[in-house]
Amino acid sequence: MENYIVSARKYRPATFASVVGQKALTTTLLNSITKNRLAHAYLFTGSRGVGKTSCARIFAKTINCQHRTPAGEACNECQSCIEFNRGTSLNIVELDAASNNGVDDIRSLTEQVQVPPINAQYRVFIVDEVHMLSPAAFNAFLKTLEEPPSYVIFILATTEKHKIIPTILSRCQIYDFSRITIQDIVDHLGYVASQENITVESAALNVIARKADGAMRDALSIFDQVAASTSGNVTYAATIDNLNILDYEYYDRLVESFLAANVPEALLIYKEIRDKGFDSQFFINGLAQHFRDLMVARDPKTIQLLEAADNARNAMAKVAEKCTPQFLYKAMDLCNSADLNYRAATNKQFLVELTLIKLCQQLSPSPNTDGAGEGLLRPIASTSGHAPSAPASPTVPAPVPAQKNIPVTPVSIPQPKTRNVKGHRLTSFSINSNPAETPENKQAETSGKTAVNNSEFSDEQLNTAWTEFIQSHPTEHLLRNAMRNCTLTRSPQNHASIIATVESEAIRDALQQGLLELTTDLRSKLKNDQISLDIDLNKSQASVTSLTDAEAYALMRKNNPYLNTLIADLRLTMI
Repeated sequence: MENYIVSARKYRPATFASVVGQKALTTTLLNSITKNRLAHAYLFTGSRGVGKTSCARIFAKTINCQHRTPAGEACNECQSCIEFNRGTSLNIVELDAASNNGVDDIRSLTEQVQVPPINAQYRVFIVDEVHMLSPAAFNAFLKTLEEPPSYVIFILATTEKHKIIPTILSRCQIYDFSRITIQDIVDHLGYVASQENITVESAALNVIARKADGAMRDALSIFDQVAASTSGNVTYAATIDNLNILDYEYYDRLVESFLAANVPEALLIYKEIRDKGFDSQFFINGLAQHFRDLMVARDPKTIQLLEAADNARNAMAKVAEKCTPQFLYKAMDLCNSADLNYRAATNKQFLVELTLIKLCQQLSPSPNTDGAGEGLLRPIASTSGHAPSAPASPTVPAPVPAQKNIPVTPVSIPQPKTRNVKGHRLTSFSINSNPAETPENKQAETSGKTAVNNSEFSDEQLNTAWTEFIQSHPTEHLLRNAMRNCTLTRSPQNHASIIATVESEAIRDALQQGLLELTTDLRSKLKNDQISLDIDLNKSQASVTSLTDAEAYALMRKNNPYLNTLIADLRLTMI
């Protein structure tokens, strides 16, 4: 019984003409052979499965062929070709640099270089995965690679050219192998199927070609797998089931639900996809790719960018006609954002479902005045028959009566800002419930908005309100002491801007804790909603009365060196 040979080996190219998808490159190599303009070193680079090693072997066989065809190909009949086909040729040496990447391996290679060819014109050394050589091995290889004997030709192959040192690259002619197109893969798979008497569907071969991602070797391996599982009848349905590929039908159904703003239908389709075992990130990436395909299919000029058969392109174009460019652009952006946030998301299913909901809302009317959709939900119609009222403008918080232990609403404190006051750098913190308000737009824009208090107040009224707030909080000792140990000033540019200068970080922190409640109380008592309160820290002028115990203790030790000796002798500690 004849042993089974996988298609990737059985249909491996034996001539330049049989190499798939590298027409320009193979033509250049043939011309260099026919004109006898051979370099001493070549570098074949490209992604996996595109024919680098196959071309290196064909090149090595062809240059030693004794009776080349008129087209420049090897004859496969002379002694050199027969030995090569049998694998017994001594003039072609292959080295796998992934497992022979040390200096000793390169030294062994350079020793073999000294042996002349037998019954041939050249000895060819093919070094595969050359980027795996160690730096020392690269350096040991440099001299031999630059000046080999006249009968030696080196062919280096790699998938990662950027890992090869520049001194090696400069000594080689570099040939970049391109990814094989989907159509070329489909055509070659069709040829293999005809040779093996396997029935195939064109759509199934297209799925295999897309799955191979430009690698012919991968495509042939996948083809063998599907052919084995289907007993020689490769159908589209069997292919997507065997390869666990998400059918385009799901994506088309999702697009229909997006266009109809049918959120329940979109979520049910997503559940159906998850129940089939597909990963959510794989799904969201596939959906993004589908939107991209729809985008290029909308325009006859760009439909050629869609790597698919003609019937698939036509079907995609019909679906794309229902979508606006703005919808497709925003949909791709939402899918891309979901992919970027997927890894960090705690609830990944919720992230995908939220993305689907936003996609369903892309064509919904937006409540924004500028007409930008932004994926917002439709506004709810009023049930009373009256037009919905305009959203209220941002207003300051309602005055809160001063009372004991009032709960303070958490507030986001702005970043510290630094300015110069009396020659000192001061760190200030400010709070303003309406940060977007400026002196130019203090008054209400429309008569329908809530009125804003803006009464003038004197320094005496400010001090009275300040004292009343201290008296209304008898149990909050830190806040009371902080308010007593600060100096109040008003900004010359804006009298509603109050600056509280403190002389220690402890006082600043205590005052900052009650900042929101204090500001609200001042606005209420002084009837001015424009009041803002800044806290300035001026440690350079701190007085002893404003220092905390720890700060006073540190200042005493600094000003009295003998105090340190006394503390050390008596072994005193501060309680």
